[in-house]
Amino acid sequence: MRQSLTSGQHPFALVLGCIDSRVPPELVFDQGLGDLMTVRSAGEVLDEAVLGSVAYGVLELDIPLVMVLGHQSCGAVKAAVESDLSGERLPAHIQYIADRIAPNIDRTQEGDARIDATIDANVRAIRAQLAAEPDLAAKVTSGQLAIVGARYELTTQRVHRVG
Repeated sequence: MRQSLTSGQHPFALVLGCIDSRVPPELVFDQGLGDLMTVRSAGEVLDEAVLGSVAYGVLELDIPLVMVLGHQSCGAVKAAVESDLSGERLPAHIQYIADRIAPNIDRTQEGDARIDATIDANVRAIRAQLAAEPDLAAKVTSGQLAIVGARYELTTQRVHRVG
């Protein structure tokens, strides 16, 4: 298999997921080498490198499916919510991540429910940001690309769509 992939790759999906070590997309979806292109950042936060990586997969490799994959018990989301509540700044570059998640905090909820709702709100927001990127939006409009949101549940090991 590895030898056959030396001449090129043709992944059928790109998964933008979190860096959490418990949520490797290839294992979550039972896929092998060359099946998925994965881009990972804490809390699925978008920056130029992440956007460029997604664009490369879609525009250069013609990947027809992008999935934004959030997950239960996301530490990045929890840190953002806790920082928002306390007003305390997080160390070093972690504040950068929290600042990107903060607009998606669901302040209608309290406690663990706030973190849980924010995980889903963050997935929806990242999905919408990707769908608004002009080059990706053109592919969506033409039917060549689908961008979906999903969530992995650590407790059940199941993935469900986040609309």
